[in-house]
Amino acid sequence: MKRTTLILLVLFAAMSLISCHAQLTTERDYVPLRTGAEMLMEQQLPKGHVAVVGNQTSVIGGTHIVDTLIARDVQVVKIFCPEHGFRGTAAAGAHVDNSVDPKTGLPIISLYGKNKKPTKEQLKDVDCVIFDLQDVGCRFYTYISTLHYVMEACAESNIPLIVIDRPNPNGYYVDGPVLDTAKYCSFVGMHPVPVVYGMTIGEYAEMINGEHWLKGGIKCDLTVVSMEGYKRDSVGYELPVPPSPNLRNAHAIALYPSLCLFEGTNCGVGRDTDYPFEWVTYGKDTLDLRQEPAPDSFSLKYLTSMYKRVPKGKFFLKNNFFEKLAGNGELRRQIEAGMSEKDIRATWQPALREFMKIREKYLIYK
Repeated sequence: MKRTTLILLVLFAAMSLISCHAQLTTERDYVPLRTGAEMLMEQQLPKGHVAVVGNQTSVIGGTHIVDTLIARDVQVVKIFCPEHGFRGTAAAGAHVDNSVDPKTGLPIISLYGKNKKPTKEQLKDVDCVIFDLQDVGCRFYTYISTLHYVMEACAESNIPLIVIDRPNPNGYYVDGPVLDTAKYCSFVGMHPVPVVYGMTIGEYAEMINGEHWLKGGIKCDLTVVSMEGYKRDSVGYELPVPPSPNLRNAHAIALYPSLCLFEGTNCGVGRDTDYPFEWVTYGKDTLDLRQEPAPDSFSLKYLTSMYKRVPKGKFFLKNNFFEKLAGNGELRRQIEAGMSEKDIRATWQPALREFMKIREKYLIYK
């Protein structure tokens, strides 16, 4: 009996030591997340006249990066803003006018609408551009298209570009059809990447440069200010500021890659409601996804479910916007033909494998 008790005591002590070691290792290895914007403030800040490409997500703590830079005596001379505007209040697709920031008096130039790319005139008094937008990791989310045009404009004017890196809330997987750029290149998809590409916006900028996707194969003088403590496999990362008016929470952001294709159909996705991108409607028929677990892949089940419930010939819009979002002309035909999701997904795999090889070259966070 005494021997058994002694053995148990030894085992208990050993387990306690192992547990304590594991806890110490975890605590020692833990690095809190710090965005590229936070890291920039510890580096040499740019000299000369600076332009900032930003919106409501461009914050350090609760302070806008523009205000922080000005407080650090950086000469910010103008602001460029993407879709949804500088304060992020404009609806998707809405025209955004040039304006003046009431707090700083700086001119705000819209990069949405006819003027998607900074002109040489708009950059003539600029020595450096800082790009700081919170992406959500989806090909049709237009901030990466704005990134492309800003990189191209900077390259053409020999202006260095600093890209501030931020977490990708959908960065933990790669999935979906790869865009056919020969047929379906547009502002909602400019590059041969899948719907969900699993990269931060800084990594994506490196890929645009490295793969010579800018006009004429030119390259931008690019610096990416990377994050500290970022884990690519973090699921359900809560963005501190909604990236756009209709992506208000982590659940909607997780559903967004799979639901945005409905924008090319006659179904609604809850815009102008309290739950955008958390339900799908066709007339009075509603697919409520508010309790749906966040998907860990690009899913077709919502599309195929609603397709069966909508009267024949009424589902897809008559323009080719669905094809632009899907990145190809096959997905629509596959759904209409009644192909299973498994069989449809199999058709994506060769292009996805090729993309993964390209992507690997530009990953900052392994």
